Amino acid sequence: MATLNDPFSVKMIIFIHFFTMISCFVERSSGFEGRNDETHFRSVEISSFLPADVCTHSTIKGFNKRKSTMEILHRHGPCSQNNASTAPSLSEILSQDQARVESIQARIDPNSNSKKNKLENLNSKINNFDDKKTNLPVQSGRSLGSGNYIVTVGLGTPKRTLSLMFDTGSDLTWTQCQPCARSCYKQQEPIFNPLTSSSYKNVSCNSAECSQLSSATGNSPGCSTKTCVYGIQYGDQSFSVGFFSRDKLTISAADVFPSILFGCGQNNQGLFGNTAGLLGLGRNALSIVSQTAPKYGKYFSYCLPSTSSKTGHLTLGKSRALTRVNFTPLDRSQGTSFYFIDIVSISVGGRQLPIRHSVFQTAGGIIDSGTVITRLPPAAYSAMSAAFRKLMSKYPIARAYSILDTCYDLSGYTSVSIPTISFTFGGNVKLDLDPTGILVAVAKSRLCLAFAGNSDASSVAIYGNTQQKTFEVVYDVGAGKVGFAAAGCK
Repeated sequence: MATLNDPFSVKMIIFIHFFTMISCFVERSSGFEGRNDETHFRSVEISSFLPADVCTHSTIKGFNKRKSTMEILHRHGPCSQNNASTAPSLSEILSQDQARVESIQARIDPNSNSKKNKLENLNSKINNFDDKKTNLPVQSGRSLGSGNYIVTVGLGTPKRTLSLMFDTGSDLTWTQCQPCARSCYKQQEPIFNPLTSSSYKNVSCNSAECSQLSSATGNSPGCSTKTCVYGIQYGDQSFSVGFFSRDKLTISAADVFPSILFGCGQNNQGLFGNTAGLLGLGRNALSIVSQTAPKYGKYFSYCLPSTSSKTGHLTLGKSRALTRVNFTPLDRSQGTSFYFIDIVSISVGGRQLPIRHSVFQTAGGIIDSGTVITRLPPAAYSAMSAAFRKLMSKYPIARAYSILDTCYDLSGYTSVSIPTISFTFGGNVKLDLDPTGILVAVAKSRLCLAFAGNSDASSVAIYGNTQQKTFEVVYDVGAGKVGFAAAGCK
C-alpha cells in the first residue's frame, strides 16, 4: 500500500487539490446559468407591489421629532386629497415620464434642436405677457412628469396652505396666482391671491434677482410695468409664466422665511395633478436649497415610500435621526442645476454585469426625484435585461408595456422570487434596491422590470425615483455629495 511518503501519492494529492480548486473557480465564473445561490434572490408577495386603498402614514422612528420635516404624499394615492377620478393611467404616467426625460436631456445638451424650438415658443409667451389679445393654443400638458410626489407648505401673511410637487431637477419654485390673467388649471386648494398677503412684493425688472432667472429657467426674463416676468417650460410645452415675486414661506412653526423668491403664475397650462405648483430643489442660486442655505446649510433629505398608499418625508437641514449614510461625490463641474453622480457598475443576482465604466462616463448620469423610471445607456440596459431574463426564466414572459419591455405574466402566483439588483456609485457606495425598485406592477398580476434604455449612448443616464424608494436620500450640496441610508421609510 502506498503511503504519504510515496512520491506518487503526494503528487496525486496535489493534483486532486489543484483540480478541485480549478473546478470551483470555473463554477463561480460560469455566468448566470446554473446559479443556485438563494442569497441573491428575494421572495416577495405580489400584493406588495400594489397600492392599498387606505392611506398608511409614516411610522419611521423619530419622524415627529425631526425639525423642518414635511410629509411626502403621492399625488394620486389615497393619502392625497386629489380626486382619484382625475388620476392618469400608468401608461399616461410613463408617457409623461418619457417627455420629462427628453426635456432634461435637451436642457443638458445645449445643441438640441427640440430645446431651441421650445424656447422660441415660450419666449413668445413671456414677451407677449401684456398682450391681452394673444390667443394661446391649448396644450396637452401631459409632460411635466414630476414624479408625482407632493409636500405642503405655507405661503404669505396670513399663511395660505399649498400643495407643491417637489423636484430636484428644477430650480424655480412657483405657484398659481390670482387673478389668473391668462389661464389657471384646477388645483385642490384655493389659488393664492397676492393681494391678500401683507408680505408679498414684486421683483423689479432691473434687479440682480431678475437676471438670475436665465440660469434657473433657461429662459430670459421679461418685463411688465417694471415687474420681472418669468417663464418656465417642461417637456411637451406645459408651462408657467407670471410675475417674479417675494413672500413669506412657512415650512414649520419654527421655520419661517420672510422673503423667499418664487414665481407667481398668471398663465399656467398643463396636467399638474391638482397641485398648486412646484418646489424647486435644484442647485441653482434661486432654488429653495440655496435660498434657505443660511439656516439649513444646503442640506436636505427625503424618503419616498414603497407604494402610493404610504407616506414618506422631506427634511430640510441635517437630522440627528440619520445614521449610516454612505456618500458618493457629486460632479459639480457640470452645470448648476442637476445632481450629477458617477455610476460605476450594476449587479444582477449578485453578479456584476460586464459593462465598461466608459459606458456610463460617455454622457454621465444624474439622480432625479422627478423621473419615475431609471434610464440607462443602451448597452447597460441590454446587459441588465438579458441577465434579469435568464434568472427569471421560470416565469412566463408577458408583452411589453409602454417603455417597459421586460415583463412577466404572474397569473396564478401569489409571490415571486426575483434576483437582487444593486448599483455601485463613485466612492464605492453600493445600493441593494428594494424589490419595489426592481419591478413595477402594470396590472394586478403583470410585473415589469422598472428600467428603460436611452435611445442613444450620448444621452445622460437618470437614476429615477422608483429606484430610490425606501432609501433616505441625503443631499449635502455644500460639501458636494449625496448619500443613501437603507430603510429610511417603508
